Amino acid sequence: MSDETFTENLRQYAELTVDLGAGVGAGDTVYLQIGTDQAEFAHLIVEAAYARGAAEVQLWWQDDFIKRQDMLHMQEDRLFNQPPQTEAMMTYWLAHNAKRITVLSSDPDNLSGVPSQRVAGFQDGFQKVYSQLSAAISSNRISWTIVGAASPAWAQKVFPAAASPEAATQQLWDAIFKTVRIDQPEPEAAWSKHIAKLNAKAAWLNDMAFDRLHYQAPGTDLTVGLPDHHIWTAAGAENPQGDHFVPNMPTEEVFTVPDNRRIDGTVASTKPLSYAGNILEGMHFTFKNGVVTEAHADTGDETLQHLLGIRGARSLGEVSLVPDPSPISQSGLIFFNTLYDENASDHMALGQAYPFCVVNGTNMTPEELAAAGLNDADTHVDFMMGSADMNIDGITKDGKIVPIFRNGDWA
Repeated sequence: MSDETFTENLRQYAELTVDLGAGVGAGDTVYLQIGTDQAEFAHLIVEAAYARGAAEVQLWWQDDFIKRQDMLHMQEDRLFNQPPQTEAMMTYWLAHNAKRITVLSSDPDNLSGVPSQRVAGFQDGFQKVYSQLSAAISSNRISWTIVGAASPAWAQKVFPAAASPEAATQQLWDAIFKTVRIDQPEPEAAWSKHIAKLNAKAAWLNDMAFDRLHYQAPGTDLTVGLPDHHIWTAAGAENPQGDHFVPNMPTEEVFTVPDNRRIDGTVASTKPLSYAGNILEGMHFTFKNGVVTEAHADTGDETLQHLLGIRGARSLGEVSLVPDPSPISQSGLIFFNTLYDENASDHMALGQAYPFCVVNGTNMTPEELAAAGLNDADTHVDFMMGSADMNIDGITKDGKIVPIFRNGDWA
């Protein structure tokens, strides 16, 4: 790819992120969370947002090197407690209904070797100031989108045989552009067609109104209850002001919330999970009455146990359907990044449920949501458990069994 072609692709990607992803319009406050290694992409996003009439674009720079140094060396009373300006920044964004754009480019192993209790302590402290903004995001009260950007450290994990870090980075950029349809003549038109297809699947599932799902594959035999009046959702979303946005780019999933009191059986992960700067592999979970009673990871077990110690993390907040023939799955790549790997595989999330996935859920109190079976938590972590061997049945309230997936694809 020539420099000119790359620059044009990156410009289109920035505009797609602003227009389709976050839905930026006149008068909007935008906050952009992005790595210092992505300055060119950041400039293009800021330029595009202002061209759409944004009132302001605020940047929250991230840096892998500094993050690792802080995690290793910062005094614990400072590491475990956010400074006042962080809470003030989030309060400001919430007050202005800021549209959030998050760009992921970090090294999946950036915090490998850092004592897990320090990472967990930092996350606990951060969650205390992030909770209100997090609740607004999980309820779609503010628009938000997450996209990826290639960095050498991440790229070399995905393409370890590449001739150089630069070659690996170029290969990862090529893969990213394909996942968001930048390689197609009219990316936004291609996205519209894709979203319509996913919405049709969601509409069929909503018409069926299943009482529960039964997952079967090697290492997995799990029954997941679904709340009354649950809603299957696909790629597009809308905030209370009527602005459309696409939370994840790419996206291949149709998803809803489980009833966190009715989850029983076993489930095994099928792809690595990058979490808290560590790679977790070979995870196995046993659920009883909606709660994880046993869990183990072949790699990263200590990190998994810390994750399960977070409030609400021992139950599920999301179940998703992703066909194995999806483009990301068929690429054969392991991205070591949940944004991409979850779109190659059926996945579930430990932790917070999305209130918008039940009728009138965004207007319910926390007590009403709990009574409906929605999990309340201080985290939301997706793990991949689908494969070409996955069979999924929908079971109605009267016991009728309807095939949903056979051999990893829509039945």
